[in-house]
Amino acid sequence: MSSSEITPKWTAEELAGEGVSKKDLVSYLHESGSNTFLLAHKLNGKLASVVKTAKKPALIAAYKNLFETKQFRSSDEVSAAEIKQEKAAVADSSTEKQAEAAQPAVVEEPKYTKRVIKKGTGLGSPVKGDRVSVYYSGWLEDGKLFDTNITTKGRKPSSPLVFKVGTGAVIRGWDEALMTMKKGEVASILIQPEWAYGQRGKADIIPPNATLKFEITLVQFD
Repeated sequence: MSSSEITPKWTAEELAGEGVSKKDLVSYLHESGSNTFLLAHKLNGKLASVVKTAKKPALIAAYKNLFETKQFRSSDEVSAAEIKQEKAAVADSSTEKQAEAAQPAVVEEPKYTKRVIKKGTGLGSPVKGDRVSVYYSGWLEDGKLFDTNITTKGRKPSSPLVFKVGTGAVIRGWDEALMTMKKGEVASILIQPEWAYGQRGKADIIPPNATLKFEITLVQFD
């Protein structure tokens, strides 16, 4: 019998009477309901065991629900064991994801050190996206000056370097250090290669895997 041919076997009055037993209901549900339906209503298993543990009101409710949801048995029915395995796999996956989400975030160890030369003013520091203005000088480990925006004596005063902090416009060591500084602060920053120019270096100016030293003045930020 196809699912389209399945019709209710008993009326509401018949179900409420003594003429329809628990065994009758369980047998009918086993024959007509899909394994997914039976598992959802905890009706799968041996007929005698289900009849023994099930309550008739629950069986009547399941009978009515079968026709409401039309979860009838089909010719290519998936076995109850396969459905259980699939549910177990989904549950295991969900548990793993929950466990991963519950794990505390790993805090990355800073790849720079900062020494304050001159304290700044105010309580706040720049945050990601703020525009900062800085003067700086940078040295290699051997003490060689490789870059600066501070003019030498006797020349017209230079303009500070202006950029948005925390956006990757400069090396990460600068971004991270500047977001700890106060307005007017002067600091010596020693940056490890990972947060500087890494294994590639920079052209002929900075060798690979170089630790860099900077003296940075945070003129202002907004």
